Amino acid sequence: MKTPGTVALLFFFLFSMLSCNSSTSTEKTPKTDSLKTVKKDSSAPIAERKPIDTADFDRRMKELANGDTTGRWPAKMPYPLAGALLPYYRIVSFYGNLYSKKMGILGEIPKDEMFAKLKQECKEWQAADTTIPILPCLHYIAVTAQGAGDKYRLRMPFKQIDTIVKWANEINGITFLDVQVGWSTVQDEIPRLEPYLSMPKVHLGIDPEFSMKFGDKPGKRIGTYSADDINYVIDYLAALVKKNNLPPKILMVHRFTKGMVTDYARIKKVPEVQIIMDMDGWGDRVLKRDSYKAYIFKEPVEFAGCKLFYKNDIKKGDKKMFEKDEVLKLTPKPVYIQYQ
Repeated sequence: MKTPGTVALLFFFLFSMLSCNSSTSTEKTPKTDSLKTVKKDSSAPIAERKPIDTADFDRRMKELANGDTTGRWPAKMPYPLAGALLPYYRIVSFYGNLYSKKMGILGEIPKDEMFAKLKQECKEWQAADTTIPILPCLHYIAVTAQGAGDKYRLRMPFKQIDTIVKWANEINGITFLDVQVGWSTVQDEIPRLEPYLSMPKVHLGIDPEFSMKFGDKPGKRIGTYSADDINYVIDYLAALVKKNNLPPKILMVHRFTKGMVTDYARIKKVPEVQIIMDMDGWGDRVLKRDSYKAYIFKEPVEFAGCKLFYKNDIKKGDKKMFEKDEVLKLTPKPVYIQYQ
């Protein structure tokens, strides 16, 4: 049960995010372009394409369960296809959009400064847990929810996605493309990104917060995805993996309330797609720990992630971000760390 303080923090988070998203169109106005601008990613997959050692996989998953005795973790799932990134890496990502300095660290500061900061975070995460290598990541909001306009969402130009993919390759990292559908749908937005999602090092994030199924504008209430919505995306990604002979895709789902994801037990689990449920809310450490327990620990899907906010996490409560060793004490241990 959420306390009044929890509800206030969640809705403050919602409105602050909408404000950030709306700033996209006021700082610079992106121009959409055609698929012919998409550039191929010639880099090889990071993970070696060899058959999964099931005993090793099970051992790693048990380690991520962090001593859980409830039977929830490790979550039950099929063994992934060869070349899977999880549970063999911990992904450390910077999130944002290049048209706005308010949507996250990716876009807030210049490229070289951002790379240096990401490199330092990766170094510190590696020192905090030497049992799993760190994989750097750029998590780019490719479709942003808006307070006005066509379906209350704005599609970013492909040339900017090309830039993000290029930058990620420069640091031997991976790319996530994030989608906030507004009044649109995953069925309309995800296929448009197929040229990128067909690349071996490009993965996908979807944000239920901005899926406005009830006719509200983004920012008026927190949105939702059902298991059917998520299963559509899983089926779509699985088909791309089969069609292009790719290693498994990662699907990251943002979550910080129960209603953002409904009927979680019906979410499909397939060898072609690895699912991360990312605890996306901001607030003090007590609130974040409670939210993680309520929405990640109690409703296991496959893997877990945790989002850290450089600014919003220190606005309330004890005004301190989670330390890395505190994050690693969460059950289950997150394999995905996102900074905004």
